[in-house]
Amino acid sequence: MLTTLIQKTQDVAETLPDGETAESSLSIIELISSGGTAGQIIIALLFFLLVGAIYIYFERIFAIKAASQVDSNFMNQIKDHVSNGKIDSAQMLCAQQNTPVSRLIGKGISRIGKPLADINTALENAGRLEIYGLEKNVSVLATISGAGPMIGFLGTVVGMILAIYELANAGGTIQMDVLASGLYTAMTTTVAGLIVGIVGFMAYNHLVVKTDKVVYQMEANSLEFLDHLNEPT
Repeated sequence: MLTTLIQKTQDVAETLPDGETAESSLSIIELISSGGTAGQIIIALLFFLLVGAIYIYFERIFAIKAASQVDSNFMNQIKDHVSNGKIDSAQMLCAQQNTPVSRLIGKGISRIGKPLADINTALENAGRLEIYGLEKNVSVLATISGAGPMIGFLGTVVGMILAIYELANAGGTIQMDVLASGLYTAMTTTVAGLIVGIVGFMAYNHLVVKTDKVVYQMEANSLEFLDHLNEPT
């Protein structure tokens, strides 16, 4: 037996150039293709979810960035126009800015002359609509961040079922090449699902923080506007 082992080692050494060792590498594409049809379907689904999450994130981050750009002198100009009775000029200024804050203040300006409670209600309703617009598709991103790992876990279960099925049909002889397809499916889908979940989770939380800053900005400006209307003349 020892002689046979030595002979096999010598045969392997003869097939390799001097100083080189046998190494096997597996690319990502080969790893995915080795997972079988079930693994490829789940990986493709996770890939589309990842692309969707990235698209939603960048679309929302640019929209929120544009919404947060308010002229630092905006409220001073609004208060000057209102104090001087130039309501049309104040509304025109709000229309030129075209941001959530300016649209919110513009709604309040259009209610000037009515009771302060009515103006406050109009501002609150307009604020809800602006927040809804800022949070567009963010809930989809939250769904992707939760669904990604679950879909990956589904692939893990499917892969283990395939591995056990192949093992059961192997006649009791454990062969790694027989189990490889199922194990590849289990591992690759798990990793892919976690990647989608992590990316979606981080993107969602970052958007929530950015949206909250715009919401606080709207609240601060609306309170400043109401305080100015409530000032004694």
